[in-house]
Amino acid sequence: MRRTLLLSVALLALMPVMAHAVDATKAAPAPAAPAVTKPISSVTTGTADAAVQGTFSETQKAAIEAIIKEYLTKKEPEVVYNAAMEYEKRQMDEAAAKASTALTADHDKVFNDPNSPIGGNPNGDVTMVEFFDYACGYCKMAEPSVEKLIKEDKGIKLIYKDYPILGEPSEKAAKAALAAARQGKYIPFHDYLFAKAQVPHGNAPAETTDKVLMDAAKEVGLDIAKLKKDMDDPAITKLVDANVALGQDIGARGTPTFVIGDKVYPGALPYEQLKSALNDARTSSKDATKK
Repeated sequence: MRRTLLLSVALLALMPVMAHAVDATKAAPAPAAPAVTKPISSVTTGTADAAVQGTFSETQKAAIEAIIKEYLTKKEPEVVYNAAMEYEKRQMDEAAAKASTALTADHDKVFNDPNSPIGGNPNGDVTMVEFFDYACGYCKMAEPSVEKLIKEDKGIKLIYKDYPILGEPSEKAAKAALAAARQGKYIPFHDYLFAKAQVPHGNAPAETTDKVLMDAAKEVGLDIAKLKKDMDDPAITKLVDANVALGQDIGARGTPTFVIGDKVYPGALPYEQLKSALNDARTSSKDATKK
């Protein structure tokens, strides 16, 4: 995708150069080349593909390619890169703005849903919401940092949002975790899945997923019969579906995604970045209180 973007930007940026190339090649056309039947203005205002296919001779196309290659590799190689980076920045800024708007609209769903399990200090002075998938390798990478923060900082309220987006095994694991919450063992089950189990993803056989989940349930002391019954409860399915819809609304394109304060942070942030985000949220909250 990045390559396609770069090529598109290159063509747009180099249309004047291509026009110059046409002028140059028209001055000394190849003897066997067909005459140019369209004015330069029609070339520069049309599509690059149409221009190449319908106007330029093979000699002219070779000359244009040489000019573009020299421009991109020798004279101004940073032009396309900078344009692509600017485009990507605009996309990220737009996504952040949309996420901020969605967080305002869905504030209670994100921060005050009574059905979402809570870790850390329920009355903490700063809240961190995590959207995660049990089959996600990056979520496993982030888990030690999250646990370390919760142990060190007794003022953090952690809200768990089961966000199964990697296939049926992920969805089944989310339902099992939320069912475990009905036995008061959501966090032990959650921690075990990330630390000691390997939830498959994609189209893994149902038997494989079931064995992983039931083995974990036994290890943390869950009532297996009750767990299976609760996993099939429509209320659990409704909660999982609501989490997925909410994650999509706030722009959680992957897992893990963190919501801290009024900002959305995608990816497996390292410990220091998470800590910094929490401190920023605390500062913003205090500033807002003063006003």
